[in-house]
Amino acid sequence: MDITAKQEEWLQAIAAASDGVALAELDKRLFGQGGEVLGMVRSVTSLPKEERPTFGKAANAVKQAVEAALKERREGFEQVELEKDLSATDFDPTEPGSKPRQGAMHPITIVQNELVDLFTSMGFQWEDGPEVESEYYNFDALNIPGDHPARESQDTFWLTDGNLLRTHTSPVQVRTLQRLVKEAKDGKAWEPPLKVIVPGRCFRSETVDKTHEHSFYQMEGLVVDRVQEGPDGKRGVSTANLIHTMKTCLRVILERDVEVRLRPGFFPFVEPGFELDVNCPFCSGKGCSVCKQSGWIEILPCGMVHPNVLKECGLDPEEYTGFAFGMGLQRVVMLRYGIDDIRHFMGGNLRFLSQFPEVPR
Repeated sequence: MDITAKQEEWLQAIAAASDGVALAELDKRLFGQGGEVLGMVRSVTSLPKEERPTFGKAANAVKQAVEAALKERREGFEQVELEKDLSATDFDPTEPGSKPRQGAMHPITIVQNELVDLFTSMGFQWEDGPEVESEYYNFDALNIPGDHPARESQDTFWLTDGNLLRTHTSPVQVRTLQRLVKEAKDGKAWEPPLKVIVPGRCFRSETVDKTHEHSFYQMEGLVVDRVQEGPDGKRGVSTANLIHTMKTCLRVILERDVEVRLRPGFFPFVEPGFELDVNCPFCSGKGCSVCKQSGWIEILPCGMVHPNVLKECGLDPEEYTGFAFGMGLQRVVMLRYGIDDIRHFMGGNLRFLSQFPEVPR
């Protein structure tokens, strides 16, 4: 076989192909099953042993040349087709492409991050804990007795192993305080005050409506300090410290001045306990469906840490006092952005979520 002549024949056939279809047929003829080029390469095995190296090297060179010619001709046809398609439209390939759409921050994440920044600037530290809790940490250690309604099935998601989905983030406060007290007993330094915030997801078997969800986000805080002797006698953390902290928080996070009120409230883990309400921004206190015609929206419970909780953590309530608070982040976000239905947060509606700031790149 004169492989030089065959190479010239194949290259001329490639150059003479009229379009992409004809070139594809030629490719199949040369390199398909039983193809001419492949047949030439495989014929080396039928030659005498001494001729094989020379013929094989030449055959491979011809094969590579034919493949390169096919590729170049194929790309040429593709370019022609592309230019033909572009000429039929007003598309300009030199213009920059569409900018990819950026994701947006969830409004709960926005407010949570701002609250974390605010409280850490006030000396608080961020703590985290498990969402699946034991009965002890979720109820017993927080002075919530076994006959309390919060333990019933309509208030709590119980698991088959006896644990539960936490109904608040307060268990993390107990865990943190117990850990620090234990470390102090083991010789590690711990100097009061303790100031922690605990943001996180909680779960309650609630009937879902405009102001209630079965899964929600909380941020709770705890301050505990040693009672000290002063010119007026013993003095520890007081309700005045609690009110000042809450006013500072609300003023910053709601980005406006709001009217607030404290109502007595019962919570087993604080004594005395309070409900802190803010004037409804949707009706300016006149009464609407969001505030249930009261003119006020309950935003957070708070109070002084109950002596039984301090004892459970290994502290003497005669030597230590503190306050605790907890806020539902959804309700804070609703007040901040004027959102009138809590169900929007879990709905996954992109039209709703796209209203908030984009994630910076």
